[in-house]
Order: sequence, then structure tokens, then C-alpha cells
Amino acid sequence: MAGKWSVQILVAAAHGPIRFTELERGIEGISRRMLTLTLRNLERDGLVTRTVHPTVPPKVEYELTPVAHELHDTLQRLTDWAERNRVYVAEARAAYDAEHRPESLDA
Repeated sequence: MAGKWSVQILVAAAHGPIRFTELERGIEGISRRMLTLTLRNLERDGLVTRTVHPTVPPKVEYELTPVAHELHDTLQRLTDWAERNRVYVAEARAAYDAEHRPESLDA
């Protein structure tokens, strides 16, 4: 599993089965082809299950596996950490940039 699309799909599908078109609408900037490829890879990795319902037209749903739910929980903790510490990181960056101005790098 790699890439920003995989993470976004895991987040979008965390609350239960979701259809392809719902994913497509909910993930800004993803192409239909990239969504298809990423879902296929997530399925191959054992993180997503694909269920085809025998209707006309066929209804296809994607759902996270238990392992993917565990990964989602980990990603959520990372996101929570980033939110809690974003001001600290911004201040650290500003302090670093003030100390390492481009003109001081030329010396």
C-alpha cells in the first residue's frame, strides 16, 4: 500500500461499505483510472474487499478488512497528532527559517 490515494480511500471507506461512484465523488482530484488501480491494489494487499451484488446493473461495494480498520486507526492517531502539534511545527519552521536565511547560506 502506497500513495496518497490509498490513504484517502481508507479514510473514505472507514464507515462501512461504499460504492465506486461514492468514492469517486468523495475523493477530489482522483481519476477514474487511478481509483480503479488503487482499489485493485488495496484488494490485492488484503485491505479492501470487493463485493459484486447480482443486480442490473451490477452493484459493486468496497469495504475495509479488519487489518485495514487497524491501519485506519493508526492513521487517525497520526492525523490527531499532526493537528495537535501543527502550531508547534509552524513555529519551529519559522524559527529555523529566521536562523537560516538564504543570505546566510551563501557565506
